[in-house]
Amino acid sequence: MSLEFLSPIAETVIDHVNNLHPQTLGKTIRLHSQAAGMPDLDQVKIAIISVEETRNAGDSVDATFHPDTVRKAFYELFSGNWNQRIADLGNLSQGAQVTDTYYALKEVVATLVKQGIVPIVIGGSQDLTYAMYRAYDHLEQMVNLVAIDHSFDLATSDIGITAESYLNNIILDEPNNLHSFTNIGYQSYYNSQEGLDLMQKLFFDVCRLGDVFRDVTIVEPLLRNADVVSLDVQSIQGNDLGSYDFVKPNGLNSREICAVARYAGISDKVSSFGIFNGVASVLGSELLAQIVWYFIEGVHSRFYEYPFTSKEQYTKYNVPMQDEDMVFYKSNKSGRWWVAVSFFQNFNNNVTTEALLPCTNQDYLDACNQIMPERWWKAYQKNMN
Repeated sequence: MSLEFLSPIAETVIDHVNNLHPQTLGKTIRLHSQAAGMPDLDQVKIAIISVEETRNAGDSVDATFHPDTVRKAFYELFSGNWNQRIADLGNLSQGAQVTDTYYALKEVVATLVKQGIVPIVIGGSQDLTYAMYRAYDHLEQMVNLVAIDHSFDLATSDIGITAESYLNNIILDEPNNLHSFTNIGYQSYYNSQEGLDLMQKLFFDVCRLGDVFRDVTIVEPLLRNADVVSLDVQSIQGNDLGSYDFVKPNGLNSREICAVARYAGISDKVSSFGIFNGVASVLGSELLAQIVWYFIEGVHSRFYEYPFTSKEQYTKYNVPMQDEDMVFYKSNKSGRWWVAVSFFQNFNNNVTTEALLPCTNQDYLDACNQIMPERWWKAYQKNMN
């Protein structure tokens, strides 16, 4: 069984739990300890694991960061009004080779997702995203990946998998299960024009840091179709992490990143969440613990309305456009919006099918004013190519 790759939580952390308030998370979630062994996963919906792998991190990642500092901070928090059972399954240690760690993480994530359990992976460097993505090979499905990152993590040459180039392998390696990639919070000066051009060529969605500053709610539809969400801690502004050796001066602030984590949790489709490139500071660990908390809060608040179970639960809006009518749907339950994107399934007999793209109320208002929503056009172009 793949969970045998996981070792128990350190006894020093268990000792820390013993001194906590009885209503804190450390006292109420199921823990993989040396004494009790692997916890029963019956009815567990969320599982935390940590990965001690930084050998492909490069020089810009704090190799002294240890996930147990996040564990302790998380255990000290009180739960929300949650009905989701949570377990901490312990640690995935480094394999003899980095590829051994990738294999073990892939197997663990696949096992949990198959059981309907959402793994929260606390790394480790961000190249572990590749292993999380490869876990979906077992699930025989296309993958929508969202990275919250200051850069696209693309390399201009073949340098292998690193924390700063893993996306190359996701795009190029077989089997190619990547359906879409979205970047949230990129900063232009950390990305080459070649990288930006490739994002456009592949019809990937990218959202600049300044756009998130203006309105953090714009990330919700970007996360709504995600399967895997990967957070680079370096996308958070350095002042909020309490470390000045491995952080960036600009980035999402503590409130914004917690809001983004909650939006990721709310998505009915997100089935794995990774937090990578952490920093060894008390303040940083506290913030990462709160990010985990907000993600779980989001999972608890899911609407479970995708895929559509009944069109009667949605209000349909037809918007006449100059070239093609657009069809929008608004959920009567959550108030969220989708827009239909039609594309040819078979060019020989002109058979078309319809996909539903998450969007915003502003996209609908723009369409009413004859302004084509950019994400709709990009999705249409991608499906036609």
